[in-house]
Amino acid sequence: MNYSQMTAYIQSIGTALPPNLATQNQIADFMVSHLKLNKVEEKKLRVLYRASGIKQRYSVLKDFSENLNGQSFFKEDAFPSAKPRMLIYQEHAINLAFNACNQALKDSTCNKEDITHLIAVSCTGMYAPGLDIELIGRLGLKTTTQRTSINFMGCYAAFNAMKVSQNILGSDPKANVLIVCVELCSIHLQEKKDDENLLANAIFGDGAAAMVVSSAPAKRSLKMESFYSDLALQGRDEMGWYIGDHGFEMHLSARVPDVIKDGIAELTDHLLEKIQLEIGDIDYFAIHPGGKRILDVIEEKLLISKDQNQAARHVLNTHGNMSSPTVLFVIKSILDELKVADHNKHLLSFAFGPGLTMESAVLKTHINA
Repeated sequence: MNYSQMTAYIQSIGTALPPNLATQNQIADFMVSHLKLNKVEEKKLRVLYRASGIKQRYSVLKDFSENLNGQSFFKEDAFPSAKPRMLIYQEHAINLAFNACNQALKDSTCNKEDITHLIAVSCTGMYAPGLDIELIGRLGLKTTTQRTSINFMGCYAAFNAMKVSQNILGSDPKANVLIVCVELCSIHLQEKKDDENLLANAIFGDGAAAMVVSSAPAKRSLKMESFYSDLALQGRDEMGWYIGDHGFEMHLSARVPDVIKDGIAELTDHLLEKIQLEIGDIDYFAIHPGGKRILDVIEEKLLISKDQNQAARHVLNTHGNMSSPTVLFVIKSILDELKVADHNKHLLSFAFGPGLTMESAVLKTHINA
């Protein structure tokens, strides 16, 4: 099989958000109260939140945006164990995934009957029969739809899903692949006051994104041109995601941006060399906004401006880091603005996660007049 000859187009991207919107100030107030921070700890937390580059985040829980008078999911001195968190995931993840998929299907050339493969991506919850099977029923997809689940990979998992869809189309050009990434990061808040947990709790939110991938373009599409992945093993201990007695626990070191800074230029060079491009040939940037400092160091190393990286900064500001769907929110914000004159332009995208994994992709715009 000649993978270089595969043609895979992202025909559409749909997104979905839960109804509960909380500002960073509201979330900071909640954290101060529920973690019982003293004055010194409170000052440190509020400085962290102000410096995050985030204005607001979404959650399936009302805890952060409303005063629930003791009826909150996260009760003071009684944070829930893993099981209640998974029940919340099972209740709410399917609705977000369903809404994102519906939008993606509506904006594509495919009907639900045309979908041959479904890829479900998540790292914030799991159960079986899982999201993939529930979506078959809720969306009315064929029961013969081939299903793949990509779990527990973190913020870069959408790239793996795209590569799987590209391989599917390489073996069956008539296939139509529906991908959905859904994460409920907010349900895994930990009752801990160390720096790593305060940082993690300052940036993550909930959301879902779906895309339809086909061998034929839609009116406004993105062709998958090239992917390149590498591991910065010196950063293996800087980021982790583990199952604990009280939900999933994030290990997130302040050194993550430094590891990315050390490796991003070489990663980019290897990716662009595969398709004989240079950084000056890139027209759009869709960087996973894992945090404000990550965006800062990538801009510094690749000599791109904040204006060129505005799509990522806007998603970070208005949604926070939603893990795997986040980069698709960034890509969608660019895709939705493309005009006929933007045909055959190049988009460079990155995402990062445990390992320390660094994923990169070049997508090429395809606009039908």
